[in-house]
Amino acid sequence: MEKFEKLSGIAAPMPLVNIDTDMIIPKVFLKTIKRSGLGANLFDEMRFDREGNEVADFVLNKPAYREAQIIVAGDNFGCGSSREHAPWALADFGIKAVISTSFADIFYSNCFKNGILPIVLPQDVVDVLMQDAEKGANARMDVDLEAQTVTTSDGEVFSFDVDSFKKHCLMNGLDDIGLTMEKAASIDSYETKAATSRPWV
Repeated sequence: MEKFEKLSGIAAPMPLVNIDTDMIIPKVFLKTIKRSGLGANLFDEMRFDREGNEVADFVLNKPAYREAQIIVAGDNFGCGSSREHAPWALADFGIKAVISTSFADIFYSNCFKNGILPIVLPQDVVDVLMQDAEKGANARMDVDLEAQTVTTSDGEVFSFDVDSFKKHCLMNGLDDIGLTMEKAASIDSYETKAATSRPWV
């Protein structure tokens, strides 16, 4: 998993509340177990019409936001079913951080496991960031995980809280497999001893 330390990117404003995982990646695209390729269908039912044409007024289809790496969202982002495909699709599209007043618990945890930083901030702060995001591609937002700050294009700085363990994992690019591999030497040592003391196993 890619390390997350600092990010300076375009933020897309998505003020809609209760954006659920089926809106993020519709169930028809859940047949794959690959993490790649799902970005093409991110927000599929909002990005495209029934003929597969882009919906011009959807934010990620607008020229200013096609390269967005941050989403500033309405309340309760990632609610609904617990599909891990949702953060897979966001990450594959290029989204590295999502800012909202709240997230569904499972989605929130899945983001950290897939290299995405979900940031919880009060409504008044999210309102400021939403207005900043509405300025378009020239208004780049900065996210500093180590300092735990979000900085607007005008230089206004807001601090956010994050669990220290989740922060450690994201800054070091450690998903569940990576955490296990950190203990590889101890695992190998145990297996060697076990094979000697219990050769019949």
